[in-house]
Amino acid sequence: MSDSFPLRRSHPDELIVGLVSVSDRASSGVYPDQGIPALRDWLASALTRPPQVVARLIPDERVGIAAALRELVDAARCDLVLTTGGTGPARRDVTPEATLDVATREMPGFGEQMRQVSLKFVPTAILSRQVAVIRELPDHAALIINLPGQPKAIRETLEGLRGEDGAVLVPGIFAAVPYCLDLIGGPYVETRDEVVRAFRPKSARRGTGA
Repeated sequence: MSDSFPLRRSHPDELIVGLVSVSDRASSGVYPDQGIPALRDWLASALTRPPQVVARLIPDERVGIAAALRELVDAARCDLVLTTGGTGPARRDVTPEATLDVATREMPGFGEQMRQVSLKFVPTAILSRQVAVIRELPDHAALIINLPGQPKAIRETLEGLRGEDGAVLVPGIFAAVPYCLDLIGGPYVETRDEVVRAFRPKSARRGTGA
C-alpha cells in the first residue's frame, strides 16, 4: 500500500483504518510483530466491506506514538485508529499517555468495557490502562482506541464473549464503533453479525434498499 496522503475512498462507505503496533522489540526486529496481522485479519472477518488500511510498527516512545497518531488522523485521514501494545504499568508502557496527548475528548466507556471483558479471563486485567479518544480537526474526526497486545485478547475485547448457544454474554467494544463513527461524521460501517453485531438505534439504521 502506498503512503500517499490523504488516502482516498473507493466508496463513500469505505472505512479508512490506521493500525499502530507499539513494541520496542518487534519494531527493532527482535521478533515478528503479531499485533498488526491480528488486527488486519480480524477486520477482514468482521466488516462487510474491506477497509483501507495503513499500518505503523513503532517503539514505546511517547513522542513517536503521538506523532504516528497525528499522521494517521491528520494526514492519512483515518476514520478509526487501533493501537496494540504498551498499555500496562511498566515504565515503557506509554501508549495511553501518547493517545491522550492527541485527544480532543475522551471516550472512557471503551476502556471500561475492555477491562470487563478481560476480567472474565484473567484477574490482571485491572492492570490494563487502555483508553479511547476522539481527535477532532475542523473538517475531520477520528476515533482512536488502545487495544491489548496479544492477538487472543484483541479478538476477545473486540468481539466480546458468547455462550455455548451463541448468545452474547458480554458485549465487545466494536459493537459500538460503527455508531460512534456515524456520530463523528465517518462512513457507515456494517459488520458481520456472526463475528460482532453492530448496534445502532433504529433511527440511525439504513433501510434494506440503501
